[in-house]
Amino acid sequence: MYLEFFESKGHLAMKSFSLVPHNDNSLLLINAGMAPLKPYFTGQEIPPRRRVTTCQKCIRTGDIENVGKTARHLTFFEMLGNFSFGDYFKHEAIAWSWEFLTKVLELDPERLYPSIYGEDEEAFEIWTKEVGVPAEKITRFYRDPETGECDNFWEHGAGPCGPCSEIYYDRGEKYGCGSPDCKVGCECDRFMEVWNNVFTQFEGDGKGGYTELSQKNIDTGMGLERLAVVMQDVDSVFDIDTMKAIRDKICELSGKTYQQDALDDVSIRLITDHIRSVTFMVSDGIMPSNEGRGYVLRRLIRRAARHGRLLGIDGLFLAKLSDTVIHESKDGYPELEEKKDFIFKVLSQEEEKFNKTIDQGLAILAEMQDKLEKEGKKELSGADAFKLYDTYGFPLDLTQEILEEKGFTIDEAGFKAAMEEQREKARKARKVTNYMGADVTVYESIDPSITTEFVGYENNTYTSKITVMTTETEITEALSDGEIGTIFVEKTPFYATMGGQVADTGVISSKDGSFVFEVEDTVKMLGGKVGHIGKVTKGMIKTGDEVELSIDVDRRLAIGKNHSATHLLQEALREVLGTHVQQSGSYVDEHRLRFDFTHFSAMTADEITKVEDIVNQKIAEALPVITEVMSLEDAKKTGAMALFGEKYGDTVRVVKMGDFSTELCGGTHVSNTSAVQAFKIISEAGIQAGVRRIEALTSKGVFEYYDQLEETLKEVAKLLKATPANLVERVNHVLGEVKALQSENESLKSKAAKDALGDVMNQVEEVAGVKLLATSVSGVDMNGLRDLGDQLKEKLGEGVIVLASDCDGKVNLVTMATEEAMGKGAHAGNLIKGIAAKVGGGGGGRPNMAQAGGKNPAGIKDALTEAKIVLTQQLA
Repeated sequence: MYLEFFESKGHLAMKSFSLVPHNDNSLLLINAGMAPLKPYFTGQEIPPRRRVTTCQKCIRTGDIENVGKTARHLTFFEMLGNFSFGDYFKHEAIAWSWEFLTKVLELDPERLYPSIYGEDEEAFEIWTKEVGVPAEKITRFYRDPETGECDNFWEHGAGPCGPCSEIYYDRGEKYGCGSPDCKVGCECDRFMEVWNNVFTQFEGDGKGGYTELSQKNIDTGMGLERLAVVMQDVDSVFDIDTMKAIRDKICELSGKTYQQDALDDVSIRLITDHIRSVTFMVSDGIMPSNEGRGYVLRRLIRRAARHGRLLGIDGLFLAKLSDTVIHESKDGYPELEEKKDFIFKVLSQEEEKFNKTIDQGLAILAEMQDKLEKEGKKELSGADAFKLYDTYGFPLDLTQEILEEKGFTIDEAGFKAAMEEQREKARKARKVTNYMGADVTVYESIDPSITTEFVGYENNTYTSKITVMTTETEITEALSDGEIGTIFVEKTPFYATMGGQVADTGVISSKDGSFVFEVEDTVKMLGGKVGHIGKVTKGMIKTGDEVELSIDVDRRLAIGKNHSATHLLQEALREVLGTHVQQSGSYVDEHRLRFDFTHFSAMTADEITKVEDIVNQKIAEALPVITEVMSLEDAKKTGAMALFGEKYGDTVRVVKMGDFSTELCGGTHVSNTSAVQAFKIISEAGIQAGVRRIEALTSKGVFEYYDQLEETLKEVAKLLKATPANLVERVNHVLGEVKALQSENESLKSKAAKDALGDVMNQVEEVAGVKLLATSVSGVDMNGLRDLGDQLKEKLGEGVIVLASDCDGKVNLVTMATEEAMGKGAHAGNLIKGIAAKVGGGGGGRPNMAQAGGKNPAGIKDALTEAKIVLTQQLA
């Protein structure tokens, strides 16, 4: 009815746009009827007609925590709109809004109440003189004197803005708050806003200054669900026909009855809303993920799935509900029916994924709640909230929702910090794997016939032609200053990350120097393409241009030294440890090398030394490094070692280092082992069963390592007032002094503890025929307390001793029982268990001696009193 009415007024009725914004980075999801039309309002695009009308599907999650709790909040809704791009203005917009409501929908004019911006006299005149609404029925809304904001003036920072004129419908006293002041603008449900005319007539500077626009626009927004509430005369949006059908299906699946239990109603309403959102989102191609709009979808699916469980729904149910949504909405949105199977599959997979972890997650959350209660805390840490999100798939608001039911909150700042830390790790991981998010799709869309030939074994620089370029999101014909992108050429000297060797970096430039592109990474891609990833630092370059490609030669040489050293290392390991040693992984860059190999025990210091000696001997022998390309069969005849599990082509590259090492390898190397200069193993450790890892340095890295060691040695010698030459002698002397001082210190502490305690034998009590000495002393650590106990036991003869000490804000407890006391039932371990809780701690031990710690020194007196009670029970 709405679309047909405005078509009769010369409007073009356009289909609803996708929920995914097109060329609009300011929005995650379409949240208003005018949002997809912004280019027409701004003049960036010419509209198909200057008058347009739509029924636009929208998603808003700003009030998501209130969805279900109230009968008015929704995440998904449909917004009716009529728009004018510099055509008609206030007179027509106001007149047509009144005509549609009173003539087409036949709503009672007596129950309709317009509102205007307080200073908009033009709108007031139109309402009263042209439409004929009595002045007393028009409400003026003014700016807040403190904030400057006004509900009836639409603006978002600087830019086009203007006053609004809303129309409210009086639903009757039964929906009111009962206040004699109840009127338009009241927070109760009596006066419902059904129409909002936005008059975009100003350009605001964001500081309160406004200038008149030459082209004025109309932006009308009206919620279809709200209008249905009025037309169907029902209590809320959850009672209108389309949504009631979904609500009833939920009740059928759960066996619940709506409006019988308040908590059940929250879940029923939440699922009713969320299933509409997720059905439409998936229909528009949004997929569940941990970022952006995909995360919004995942949140909504998982909230709905959890509330289904709260209602007692067994098994997967979202696809069944989605079927009802599609049935109710397919007339207006036929694409829902077309994509039904896909929608069901996505929802079922995501629900199943969540179901697998939700029980574990809920159990972990319950443990976290118990811990908070025991510690007297009311806030869950951000790290714990992130653990639930990262491991068990609980979106933050789901955790919040569950905790709120029990009166707990979440450290949101801590959660965000943990999230950012994970994103940073992900960014670094992407660099390692050479993927750049969306770039994978960009690269896959490149013409598969384009390939790159590697000419870097013989060349450090090379002139070649650009075949294709991409930005971070699309194939482009040009890259200019400041842009990040990827360049592909016909031939390149840049080595792409392969076989454990990191990629080359360097520069791509034009011959005249007008263009410079800094290569930060080089990636081998499908179809033999090599992508040079980096940033333009000067000028602009186009596809088809000839460029000079220059690698960072010093860095390449440093990488080559480390790579050649891994070949020498493997052969040395086989000599020292045995021929069972096989390479299972490696990583070489310009700083160090890492070599993983099969071996079943930690290497001894002697074995490490032998391996180092062999490698350094082969470096000193200055073995020539020869590379040859031959058939795989011929390579096998040379005895060349291959990487286990690696697939090789018909022709392979063989790297030979004298008669010592022969391997299949596609990496870059030195021309003679002497270039490696030196080799040093800095660590050897196990990384998994049967696999060890060596990290080592070569060349400059070794010299820097020993320079640092020498500096450390000098610093230590300086601290000990010695020289590096006599450091060992000085350390032994200092250790002797320390040992003597420790012994003296223990004696003094023992004497001090004894003196602090004084004569306590007058505190001895008799409990069921057993002597008990329960007393406290201040500032004595656990060792001192045990010594003191031994001394008192000698004085006591036979009996039980309980000692407590307040030391550095904590409590130390010791209990002792003699042979005779144990014979009568005394047990020091059980005794200390019985009293430790009084000092906020726990502990235990043997029948003759036990110790415990605590956090509450104020409880010492109670603990000593409790000791008598516990001992009495033991001796009974």
